This record gives sequence, structure tokens and C-alpha cells, in this order.
Amino acid sequence: MSRLSLFNSPLLLGFEPFERALDRVNKISSDGYPPYNIEQLGENELRITLAVAGFTMADLTITIEDNQLVVRGKQTDDGQRVYLHRGIAARQFQRSFVLAEGIEVRGAWLENGLLHVDLVRPTVEARVRTVPIRGPEPDADRPRPLRARLPDNASPRDNSTA
Repeated sequence: MSRLSLFNSPLLLGFEPFERALDRVNKISSDGYPPYNIEQLGENELRITLAVAGFTMADLTITIEDNQLVVRGKQTDDGQRVYLHRGIAARQFQRSFVLAEGIEVRGAWLENGLLHVDLVRPTVEARVRTVPIRGPEPDADRPRPLRARLPDNASPRDNSTA
């Protein structure tokens, strides 16, 4: 079965990266662990907050892979502890967020079991540019336009009077 593309209009040129980003979003796991929030802090600022109770900074990694923010957590099991009940998850996780082009990670910190990742989108200035239009350029395969021929004894800059 063929997939219908959202960007198949001939008027939408160069939107293939967006189509690939949508494909990545569809492939991201729908696992709800760990839970997260996304806040808008300002016009061009976002914060992702993940609930990572029980994880230390050494247990967490944040990477950016092909415009995708990937947060991974892996706890080491302490063999010395004997649990009568274990309700706090100690499993590994991977949570991915697809970032738009130009979004930058400003920083991340762990506080009270919450991992915060701040993102910023640099402001893009709108600009108008005029594209010059040139005439056809002669090339070797095309015939050149004919020019008026001067007599053999005349010079193109001959200003003398006869």
C-alpha cells in the first residue's frame, strides 16, 4: 500500500526534510515512561521536563542525533539491597523529541527527581531579496547572433571624414 504524502504538491519545493521528520515522529515509541512536560517559557524558548525519580546524573545521557533530542536513562541495580516491594521503576528508558531546524539546547539540569532541558529557537529575521534576471548566455552549441559586417578596410572606430 502506498503512503499519501502531505508534501506532494508541485508548489511545495524542498519540504522533504519535514516529511522525514514526520516519519521519525511516527516511529517514536508511544511508551509513557518517563512522563514529561513541555513548557513554553517565551516566544522562542521551550523547556522539556522529564520525571526521572531515582536516576542520578551519572545514569542519564542527553544527545542530539539528526535533529532529534534523545534522553536515555540506565540505572545500575544495587545487588546489596533486598526489596520487599519495589514500586519505583529502575528500568532503562529512551525518550526522543524531534527538533525543528535551528533549535538549540541551551542547557540541562537535574533537580528533585526532574530533568529539565531548555531549548531556544534563534530569531530569524525576515528578509526580501531581489533576484536579477539575465538574458540568455551564449554557449558553444548555440549559434551566436549575427552582427553587421564592416568592410575589410573600415575600422569600427573610424571617425575620419572621407
